[in-house]
Amino acid sequence: MKNKRTSKETVSHPTLPQAVREKFSTLQQKLDVQFHDENLLYNAFTHSSYVNEHRRKKFSDNERLEFLGDAVLELGVSKFLFRTEPAKSEGELTKLRAAIVCEPSLVKFSNELNFGDYILLGKGEELTGGRMRPALLADVFEAYIGALYLDQGMEVVEEFLKRIVFPKISIGAFSHVTDYKSRLQELVQQKNNGPLQYEVIEEKGPAHAKKFVTVVNLNEQPLGKGIGKSKKEAEQEAARRAIEHLLMQTTEGEN
Repeated sequence: MKNKRTSKETVSHPTLPQAVREKFSTLQQKLDVQFHDENLLYNAFTHSSYVNEHRRKKFSDNERLEFLGDAVLELGVSKFLFRTEPAKSEGELTKLRAAIVCEPSLVKFSNELNFGDYILLGKGEELTGGRMRPALLADVFEAYIGALYLDQGMEVVEEFLKRIVFPKISIGAFSHVTDYKSRLQELVQQKNNGPLQYEVIEEKGPAHAKKFVTVVNLNEQPLGKGIGKSKKEAEQEAARRAIEHLLMQTTEGEN
């Protein structure tokens, strides 16, 4: 394996307890990936809440690595789909890629690797269940990809994806990509309930890792709320939750 890092890419991560370092050593053995610069690995798993509680030690959180990992992951998945799905159109490839790199999928990958066990959290975030928070787990997976890219380059990242992500594509785990907005529109039209309106009600996080909060309204009444890394992703999640709400109402009405 070629080491792609430079001195500018090294992130200082001072004085982690020995027990924590040993835990990350176990993780590397488990993943069969040994980092040349282990500070990058530690950085990938450091949440901002941990940084806030250790200001004197100048720790860095994983948000910049998450930003990089998001782009690297999208490139790796795009290359794989381009090679293996020659019959799919650009639109179909885009939709499939979106399903692979969306938050719920990243959470699944992260959980399968037990990444939540390794996240460095502040005490407050720990007490409020941050270790199992979907957005946090998705961010850590992307940050790990970013760290691996800086440490060893795209070839090693793709080798990792071949083991963790690509097999799921090959067996069709993402083949039934649901357009929840279209499905919700069909449900509403069946009942002649009126027009749907999607509205971004909040934008959270720094510019390089922004999250959008969107609500879908029917006759000015909220049906569902969703969070996503893009407005489209947030709208799809809002529509999915709205569908669950409508189906629950239907079931209750029949009982």
